Amino acid sequence: MTKFKFSVGPWNVHEGEDAFGPAVRESISFEDKVKKFKEIGIDAIQFHDDDAVPEMNDLNEAQIKARAGEVKKLIDSYGLAAEFVAPRLWMDPHTSDGGFTSNSKEDREFAIWRAHRSVDIAKELGCNRIVLWLAREGTLSQESKDPVEATKLLVDGINSILKYDPSMRVLIEPKPNEPIDRSFCPTIGHVLALAHLTSDPSRVGGLLETAHAVLAGLDPAIEMGVALAHKKLWGVHLNDQNSIRYDQDKSFGAENLRSAFNQVMVLKRHGYGNNGEYIGLDVKTMRTQKLEVSYAHIENSMAIFKLLEKKVDTFDLAKRDEFIAKRDYEALDYYTLSHLLGVK
Repeated sequence: MTKFKFSVGPWNVHEGEDAFGPAVRESISFEDKVKKFKEIGIDAIQFHDDDAVPEMNDLNEAQIKARAGEVKKLIDSYGLAAEFVAPRLWMDPHTSDGGFTSNSKEDREFAIWRAHRSVDIAKELGCNRIVLWLAREGTLSQESKDPVEATKLLVDGINSILKYDPSMRVLIEPKPNEPIDRSFCPTIGHVLALAHLTSDPSRVGGLLETAHAVLAGLDPAIEMGVALAHKKLWGVHLNDQNSIRYDQDKSFGAENLRSAFNQVMVLKRHGYGNNGEYIGLDVKTMRTQKLEVSYAHIENSMAIFKLLEKKVDTFDLAKRDEFIAKRDYEALDYYTLSHLLGVK
């Protein structure tokens, strides 16, 4: 049985600033975060390119690689790995209209440059996964981009990464909206379709985030299952979400416990992790939290995952099959809920 490994990003422990309020906590240094992550049982760090190399736009390629090498030494010293590197193509002025699908040729070239530098950083960090969260690859004004041509530009961008380094794999993380309201890659089905348009589909897969599936009005476990059936679920970001509101990144299981149970079930039953995949957590510290409990949401999410693992292991499959044979789904619903509640 797979022993799951966990990963988290440095952005998951933050100062509490959001679109409607200022920071409420002091900053914690990257090294202090890494040290604490190791203490609480995290195995790997998720990176944006500029998490590893801040101000990278002002550095040349050799300097970027050297800075990334210093980060590699730091995480090695704490016994942590790097899971992936994601080019941050949504925070720069060059990407206000998208990166790969921008209407500006100069800005598209910038997006390719950042993507290639992310590959360089990933190699220095010792990982072979590039994650594309296509945050602004869509439209604010529907007529501003042709969806067919934009899809071709996305494929061109992915192909440029595949060509730049034949050892790299590309994981696309779908999201239906926010910050863009019409995304060109909103679901795992779109990811799978996009992968098959690329020059090497064997190196393009998906990373499924719980909250993003909920925002699309879809069931996260089913999205995971579709990707698993295609052998394309190469990463997950587990968290939770209160309906189709703004992206909340709540602790795993905080809102939808039965959904969380089914996510753990599909991952465990279908071999997720057997090829080195991580249980990635993408959860945010609540603004109400004091500095000294800035990691509670990560610890809670890991604990809930492990508790749900036990619930999956003790779920009576014979009883389930009996209900299915009778098509007594009311009984199956009750058994599942009573099992989660610990009723004998």
